[in-house]
Amino acid sequence: MAVPSAAVSFMTANYVARELGYGAADEWGPFDAATNAAFQPIGTFPERFDALLAEIAGAGFDAIDLWFGHLNWRWSTDDHVAAARESLDRRNLRVASLAGSIGSTTAEVEAACRLANALGVDLIAGPAGIVRTDRAEVTAVLGAYGVRFGLENHPERTPSEVLEAIGDADALGAAVDTGWWATQGYDPVAAIHELSDRLLHVHLKDVEEPGTHVTCMHGEGCAKIFDCVDALLSLGYSGPVSIEHHSFDRDPTAECARALVLIREQLSTTRAGHRA
Repeated sequence: MAVPSAAVSFMTANYVARELGYGAADEWGPFDAATNAAFQPIGTFPERFDALLAEIAGAGFDAIDLWFGHLNWRWSTDDHVAAARESLDRRNLRVASLAGSIGSTTAEVEAACRLANALGVDLIAGPAGIVRTDRAEVTAVLGAYGVRFGLENHPERTPSEVLEAIGDADALGAAVDTGWWATQGYDPVAAIHELSDRLLHVHLKDVEEPGTHVTCMHGEGCAKIFDCVDALLSLGYSGPVSIEHHSFDRDPTAECARALVLIREQLSTTRAGHRA
C-alpha cells in the first residue's frame, strides 16, 4: 500500500532556530547547541518537551521524527526518556524515527541505539561519516540492537555516493532529503528512483534555489515536492515520510501544517484514482 497518511511525520528539527529567536543567525551550529542546552536540564525537560509536542499535535500531526537536539543520546537519562514517553503517550504521537548524527565512534553509535531501544524506535536517520570509515563495525552495533540507519544525503552529490557508503548491509539504507538533493543540483525525483531499493525514510524538504539551503513552504521552491510524492506512490513506497522545513527566519509551524494538508490530499486523491 502506498504511503499511508499516518506515516507523514513532523521533523522536530524544524524548530532548530526557536531557542535563539528566528532571524538571529543563519548557521545550524549555534542553533543546534542552543537547543541542546535548553532541553538537557532534567528539571525543565518535561515541560519543554510536552510544549513542543503540544504544538506539533495542534498542527495536525500524529507522528514525529525526534531530532537529537530535543532528546540526545549524548545527555539523555532514564528520567528524560520516561518523561518523553509519558508526553508522547498523552499527546498520542508516534515516533517514526530518531534524527541526527550517530556520532564518530562505535561507542557513540551504541549510545544512539540504546536511546532508540528505550523509546521503542527501530530507525535512525541522519548524516554519518562513520558509515564510510567503519561500516562493518557500525553494522554490527545496529544489528545487535535491532536498529536500522538511513544515511541522509548532505554532502553527497549523486545517489551512487550514498549507495557506495551504505554497501549491501541490511541494517543500512538511504534517507532521502529532497532539499539537499535540490541544493546539490541533483533531481530529487531521480534520486528517489535510483535509491528506491534501499529507501528507509524520505524527508520532504523544499529549498528556494539550487546551490543554497534556504528552506521554504512546500511547492514554492525547486525540490519538486509533489513530483517526489508521485514518485513514491508509483514505487509503492510504504515507509515513513517527513515534513521538513527548518526555517531560520520564522516559525515554520503554520507552513508545515499547510504542507501536511497538501501531502495528505495528494495521497488521498491518488489512492482514490487507483481505486476507480
